[in-house]
Amino acid sequence: MSLEAQFESLLSEYEAGRSAVAENEIVQGTVLQITKDHALVDIGYKSEGIIDIREFYGLDGSVIIAEGDVVDVLVEAREDENGLCVLSKEKADKLKIWEELSTKNDAGETVEGVIVSRVKGGLQVDIGVRAFLPGSQMELRPTRNLDKFINQSFQFKIIKFNKRRGNIVLSRRALLEEERTELKKDTLKNLEEGAILDGIVKNITEYGAFVDLGGIDGLLHITDMSWGRITHPSEMFEVGQEVKVIVLKFNAENERVSLGFKQLSADPWAGAEERYAVGKRISGKVVSLIDYGSFIELEEGIEGLIHISEMSWTKRVKHPSKIVNVGDEVECVVLAIDSAAKKISLGMKQIEPNPWTLLEEKYPVGTVINGKVRNITDFGIFVGIEEGIDGLVHISDLSWVAKIRHPSELYKKGDEVQAVVLNIDVENERFSLGVKQLTPDPWESLPERFPPGTICEARITKLTDFGAFAEIGEGVEGLIHISEISVDRVDDPSQAVKVDDIQKVEVISIDAKERKIALSIKSFIQRSERGNLRQYADEGQATVQLGDLFKDKLGDLMSD
Repeated sequence: MSLEAQFESLLSEYEAGRSAVAENEIVQGTVLQITKDHALVDIGYKSEGIIDIREFYGLDGSVIIAEGDVVDVLVEAREDENGLCVLSKEKADKLKIWEELSTKNDAGETVEGVIVSRVKGGLQVDIGVRAFLPGSQMELRPTRNLDKFINQSFQFKIIKFNKRRGNIVLSRRALLEEERTELKKDTLKNLEEGAILDGIVKNITEYGAFVDLGGIDGLLHITDMSWGRITHPSEMFEVGQEVKVIVLKFNAENERVSLGFKQLSADPWAGAEERYAVGKRISGKVVSLIDYGSFIELEEGIEGLIHISEMSWTKRVKHPSKIVNVGDEVECVVLAIDSAAKKISLGMKQIEPNPWTLLEEKYPVGTVINGKVRNITDFGIFVGIEEGIDGLVHISDLSWVAKIRHPSELYKKGDEVQAVVLNIDVENERFSLGVKQLTPDPWESLPERFPPGTICEARITKLTDFGAFAEIGEGVEGLIHISEISVDRVDDPSQAVKVDDIQKVEVISIDAKERKIALSIKSFIQRSERGNLRQYADEGQATVQLGDLFKDKLGDLMSD
């Protein structure tokens, strides 16, 4: 074959090879020239191809290729209006990525990507191409704050792949579940009651914290977090915190685990009765106020109650906030302790001397005191003795004889009152006074003033079915039985006497101890008819005996 023929044959083979390039095919090309707008690339075709220079920009905007570089490009068109091939490096790169992703999807391999933005229903992830990550597939438990994952890199599993539509759906949760399953196998080997394990706080609720022990969660209840007082688990723990816990209970059937944290340290109540013996003076911090007292923290895990009645000897404390505030350091005395029930009773007033113990010496029984009426109740009046100490005059000790329905009939607040000390009860903090005791009991002299047989005037004060009550002296009443109202038979006392009638009566009997006097109108009438009378003429107890009556009668005859 001649040289010319050989050249033509080689040229034909070369042109045949260059014409074998197909559209939408990835081929290698050599950069021949770089201009302001394009890169000229030789792909072994009869004509060169051009690529927009922007496809070769780096992150800083500079061109990252040079003449002579070999690059993979996609043939978009074998010839344009200028006779040049239309090429794309970006599309070639993406097509290669799709092929790699397709291979990994088929093999079940994971892919790495960076979360770039929040989209409806989830997140957008850059894995070389854009893929969708549903919000429910980010973590083992759904999370509302997906924005915190943006710009972070993770491994994902492809759960949906459609190259034709360019659709890829990812899951991180699937990988976490696989990891969790493997961890769970190892954790279950060591999981038993009393085991001390390391965990990570996974979630916090009002009633406790869930701790990931490695593939399995355990509940650390708020009551098992601290021997002391906490109102919310977040006071001690935060999500993501590493924590050492002890297994309190483990149910292998439902895989429920109860954890403890405070149990890793000694119970402060052990030996508390020795540390807080009754009568010991101690100090603590006010941690809580309730209507009936305040709780004092003596040490972590041990609190005592100061009842409102133990806050002051003399002040009437309506609410503990009138005496102490949360956070105050207070001194107190141990009144009682029950370590089994984990209760300590404390007292503040016991720090100071009990003023009631001094009252017995200062105001012995029989002492006459003066004070102002501080309060009036249905059952009596309270009289101020000293600051914070009142004495009670019971309604029954206001008068010997007067019938008092309510103390307000005699007194009002602020009135000056004189009274006698009747009794002081230090233990119950009661001071008893009496007003009527300032004067002798009139009933004690009644048997002498009104001995049986005495005739006196009486005012009818009350009618009953069985008779009438009549007053023979100030506040002194006697009973005229229905059988003693008249010499005639009386079935209804109102037929014979009326209220406020003044009647002559005879004292039949008198019992000063029982405060009872029996009177009789009938007896007076009968004795009058017999001319056998003895009568009290006035309050001065002047009497008229039978002999006196005879003398008066004789005097009348002589004057006639």
